[in-house]
Amino acid sequence: MISPRTNPRIDQRLDHAAAACTRRGTQFTAQRRAVFGLILEANKPVTAYELLDRFRATHKAATPATIYRALEFLLANDLIHKVESLSAFIPCIEADHHDHAAQFYICRRCGAVAERDDHAVVHALEAAASALGFKPESIIVEVTGLCAACAAA
Repeated sequence: MISPRTNPRIDQRLDHAAAACTRRGTQFTAQRRAVFGLILEANKPVTAYELLDRFRATHKAATPATIYRALEFLLANDLIHKVESLSAFIPCIEADHHDHAAQFYICRRCGAVAERDDHAVVHALEAAASALGFKPESIIVEVTGLCAACAAA
């Protein structure tokens, strides 16, 4: 049983994701929807095991494989990002056109992650790679520091 949502913005994102999956010809199953909903509700990067703990509130028999399969689907369908340095997941801010090269700004104090798609950063990295004769397949940058709120405190 999927838990009812009380946040219309999350419901809207879930419906939007379902429609995007339908357009792609992929199945946005109830379990995948539930895992994506948990990621949206978290409002912070969330690990697979944190997701599993939350998912088990309504799906007692869930296993790590259940979560990892859902995460693989959500990643493959451009609905989430994995923040490698945290081994955690966040929703993509540009789910309709996910082919962007994301930059993540991670606060080391409060754990907040801000996603940006700064084309100047991408172009600079592409130029640096080109100078080395390197052909990047993916450009994802993770910057650690203090968010504005923590820096001001």
